[in-house]
Amino acid sequence: MALYLIGDVQGCDAALQSLLEKISFSPSRDSLVLLGDLVNRGPASASVLRRMMKLGSAARCLLGNHDLNLLAVAHGVRKPHRNDTLDDILDAPDRADMLVWLRHQRMALAENTQDKAYLMVHAGVLPSWTATDTVALGSEVEAVLRGPDLGDFLHSMYGNDPSTWHHSLTGIERLRVIVNALTRLRFCSARGEMEFATKEGAGAAPEGYMPWFDVPGRKTAEVIVAFGHWSTLGWMRDRNDVISLDTGCVWGGSLSALRVDPRTASANELIQVPCMQAQRPG
Repeated sequence: MALYLIGDVQGCDAALQSLLEKISFSPSRDSLVLLGDLVNRGPASASVLRRMMKLGSAARCLLGNHDLNLLAVAHGVRKPHRNDTLDDILDAPDRADMLVWLRHQRMALAENTQDKAYLMVHAGVLPSWTATDTVALGSEVEAVLRGPDLGDFLHSMYGNDPSTWHHSLTGIERLRVIVNALTRLRFCSARGEMEFATKEGAGAAPEGYMPWFDVPGRKTAEVIVAFGHWSTLGWMRDRNDVISLDTGCVWGGSLSALRVDPRTASANELIQVPCMQAQRPG
């Protein structure tokens, strides 16, 4: 039995199939967590969703910014971006089934092995949040995504403010901060103010900001945080407290999985396959 954490697929179903074959994935024996951005920019987003749906409880998926964008486009809240590749979902006869399934995926997950605790998110975690806080706050967004007020939420979801977290936040401002941290965060200040303009690697932090995982005293330091979203960061071999698994498959890089054995204290194993499908730039 093994748990596999997989980085951003973004519609590259051929690479996903190749990766699952390489790890000899068995849904009766193993489980996997996709760390968000299942769809968009690659050529086969519908195939990725259908594949995950067929795996049932063996596959758990986090929602990333591209997945939320799909929901917003599907509900008429946003117009498709010129580089979006979502038509195979939006025009599919099983569109409704795929969108309902997507609405029921998670914003954050926690997993314990014999000697390690993992927190899984798409993008990042604010420094004042514990792992328990993160999962609980993610569940607040999950409840809205699955509920009758989804359309109203999607209309108000976008925006960069508030840029900092306060436990006293309520309503859409509270939900927006949670969404932005879990699906968009790369850099923040020592006091947790988020910055969204910079998309380059960790060394490109604007003055006064740093990668969210480098904030001194962050409250998730006691667990291993696995995330995707940051393709310019890639795999960080020199860190044992965070796992970055977006290795830029959709941009011509590779699709990565980290094998975790929940029953033993054995070292994790990184497995990668090259990009196998043409992408649309941008």
